[in-house]
Amino acid sequence: MASALCSAAFDPADPRATLAALPQARAVFALDGADEKAEPYIGRTPNLRARLERLLTPSARHPRRLQLAGLVRTIRWRLAGSEFESLLVQFTLLEEVYGAKAIERMHLRAPAFVRFYGGNPWPRLAVTNRPSLRAAEWAYGPFASRAAAERFAEETLKLFLLRRCTDDLAPSPSHPGCVYSEMKMCLAPCFQGCTDERYAEEAAAVERFLATRGQSRLTALRQARDQASTALDFERAAALHAQAQRVEAVRAWASELVRPLSRLRALVLQASANPGEVAIFLFENGRLRGPASFSTLGMRIQNEDSGSTSLFAQPMAIEPTTEEQGQKQGLGTGDVRTGDLGTEGARAEEQEAGGSARPGAPAKIARGLLESRLEAALAELAAPCGAPSAAMRQGHLALLKRWYYRPEARREGAIFFPGEDDRWPVKAILRGIGRVAAREFSQQDRA
Repeated sequence: MASALCSAAFDPADPRATLAALPQARAVFALDGADEKAEPYIGRTPNLRARLERLLTPSARHPRRLQLAGLVRTIRWRLAGSEFESLLVQFTLLEEVYGAKAIERMHLRAPAFVRFYGGNPWPRLAVTNRPSLRAAEWAYGPFASRAAAERFAEETLKLFLLRRCTDDLAPSPSHPGCVYSEMKMCLAPCFQGCTDERYAEEAAAVERFLATRGQSRLTALRQARDQASTALDFERAAALHAQAQRVEAVRAWASELVRPLSRLRALVLQASANPGEVAIFLFENGRLRGPASFSTLGMRIQNEDSGSTSLFAQPMAIEPTTEEQGQKQGLGTGDVRTGDLGTEGARAEEQEAGGSARPGAPAKIARGLLESRLEAALAELAAPCGAPSAAMRQGHLALLKRWYYRPEARREGAIFFPGEDDRWPVKAILRGIGRVAAREFSQQDRA
């Protein structure tokens, strides 16, 4: 899980003595002054030493550059393996100092949700940026933007006969109705154009549509289309096929991240600040937790230079062997990346695998080793903790939404969701870990 910040005293009279000991790596830092009550300077950077050298060493060439050397007495920092982790750590530090204002300081926007007013006798849809905890079961999102949420809600209403008005209804035959009831786009509960049971049935269909991102409606239409086609009723089959296409178009506005807020769970894989590891984050109950470390020691990882992609299909761990044994078994050095398996690493791997390597014995596949590592990481992330504050829930959700809706070319890492049985797709996650680790190997080789 998240580790404490490293700390070092800073002497303004000799700044380079402290700065020279700082790592040249991605990190989040806090600069504290002599006054303990003063607010720290908190930032993030891809190169800690270079950034603090600009802030804490005088420069005659750049007199207008921000200079903090005379005010700083302590430097605190924590290394981060990815921008995702940097943003999460920075938000945590800012929230400790500024509380809810940390959201404004990081320029985080509240995500948009489509809310289903299921507690109303005549439910309707609306778009909101701040769903309450009581409405978390009926708040679907987050969407990429408010415009995307409004478009999804509008297109969804075109598929059903749910009301669009925002009035607190008191159904009466004397009610004048509205244009949607005249266009037969609403069941018109305002002037009792339908029974309460009929409107409740339509509202339940909308709720199922939202909860499954349209899959419930799409499945029913496809089954009816196939039945009509089998019965040689091709006109009806064509009409049902057109409706199915409309549903698919509406589904395109809701990404895989769009789920009921109360049931939104996801695993995010990122590069780790520690070599030979992948960082795992868990979003659950409105907060991001982690990172938990997943060791890639002994894990077969694709070497992109070899041109093979089959190793991603079935990730596995191999028991350690000596270099001489590997050559006898025909294992080339360019085929796979297995981490740094030195003598101590090999001994530790043997103990973890529950076996020992015999001289001259072929390498064995420890099939359950990677699964047990993943289970340990998930158990660490799921350990009991206190309920998140409102600012934390809003900030963590905004961070997840900001990262997820980036263009894929700029979105580093991977994300996975539980299946319909609420279980994590273990094999897919392990393949994702292999891809993240392989990308780090590739970047290290280019560097």
